[in-house]
Amino acid sequence: MQITGFILGILIGVSLGLIGSGGSILTIPILVYVMYISPSIATTYSLFIVGVSALAGSLKGIKDKLLDFKTAIYFGLPSIISIFIMRKYLVPLLPNILFKIGGFSVSKDFFIMFVFAVLMILASFAMIKKTTFIENDNFEIDFKTIIFKGILVGILTGFLGVGGGFLIIPTLLFSARLPMKKAVATSLIIISLNSLIGFASSVNNTQIEWRFLVEFTAFSIVGIFVGMLISTKISNEKLKPVFGWFVLITGIYILTKEIFFK
Repeated sequence: MQITGFILGILIGVSLGLIGSGGSILTIPILVYVMYISPSIATTYSLFIVGVSALAGSLKGIKDKLLDFKTAIYFGLPSIISIFIMRKYLVPLLPNILFKIGGFSVSKDFFIMFVFAVLMILASFAMIKKTTFIENDNFEIDFKTIIFKGILVGILTGFLGVGGGFLIIPTLLFSARLPMKKAVATSLIIISLNSLIGFASSVNNTQIEWRFLVEFTAFSIVGIFVGMLISTKISNEKLKPVFGWFVLITGIYILTKEIFFK
């Protein structure tokens, strides 16, 4: 199963390279259901895998001058502050059993996977839905929305170990009005900073198998360059709905498994 997991790890990078999001949406299920890592540890591993992979991909965006530094700062700074607080102070305080409903105990691991699955399903709708983006040079950038979304992504990244690209990309397209190529490049640098700060904030609270983590991340990095190569041949927007359906099916699978087959 480990070989299957490493091969699937390539898809994480492909997703990031193609549409600037979706890396964590694939990482968590692969780590939990294929590599049999507990959800609480998988969230920490995910931050490293997605963070390093996105950083590798963002270097090409910087080289091609596609990165919007101002938007990255407005979005990234609130995210980083939120992530640091979540991973350093709040997440370690969560007990293994969060609460009980009748005779049913809601564990931290179950709650992580449940919220994650719901988030996947919601994100899939945004990917499947066809949206029309019209560039407008006179459009006033909504920095308040960008800051708010940055805080929201920071909270999600801190709790679930997700990069938050499915929220970052729509914000960059419709609030910052960046073209798709710039949005992907800017999203990658934000995801990398968020994820790596989140990982650094929680590394002392998790026993990490570094060899496995580095090897898995290497496969993901290969994937991100494959994704970028494919993106030069096929439009990101054409592939987004296909990936959205895949995310929807995976989210439904996780919900079903966690609720009925535990």
